[in-house]
Amino acid sequence: MTCVRKSAVVGVGLVLAAAVTAGCSGAGSGSGGGSSSASTSSSTGSAPNAAPTETNPPGDIPDNQAYVAFQPSTGFTGFTVKVPEGWARTAKGTTTVFTDKLNRVQISAVSAPAAPTTGSVTNTVVPQLRTQVPKFANPKVTVIKRKSGSAVLLTYQGDSAADPVTGKVVRDAFERYAFYKQGHEVDLTLSGPVNADNVDPWRIVSDSFGWR
Repeated sequence: MTCVRKSAVVGVGLVLAAAVTAGCSGAGSGSGGGSSSASTSSSTGSAPNAAPTETNPPGDIPDNQAYVAFQPSTGFTGFTVKVPEGWARTAKGTTTVFTDKLNRVQISAVSAPAAPTTGSVTNTVVPQLRTQVPKFANPKVTVIKRKSGSAVLLTYQGDSAADPVTGKVVRDAFERYAFYKQGHEVDLTLSGPVNADNVDPWRIVSDSFGWR
């Protein structure tokens, strides 16, 4: 703002000078205050930081996944096991498979003259899987306890089949539980990507197995 003073009369000029000077000072102060106000408004008007959206890694089964009981209608039907609700189901002979995205639950029932042992699984099942599972690796056989009793657990890794659309191959982790009772063996195989955290879902499924 340009401040002009005319001092035709000294006394009047002094008064006018004081008045104009006060006006200039007020204008400057007002301009500064307006800048501060605009800055404050801009600061308080910005949206607060939103909470990060949580996403599950590929293959992670959601914590709120529901489970339903499955009992085969053909072959040996003397057992039940809970499987994730809503998963796609396919059946071939005495084997039933449930799949969803990158995860898989396979249930097979066979007649067996004797209960599986760590030795029989190591010497018979592991060699078979080496010829069936691409890049089969890291087999480990143990005996574990589940609610229905003991089971022989074989864990291993292998490559999935190539996706028919993308051609992508996923490195999978497998848990194969062999349950046995009176001449019947039920093999429960759970698999998903090696980086997925499915410890709890797989425990729910394997713990739910029961004889009828």
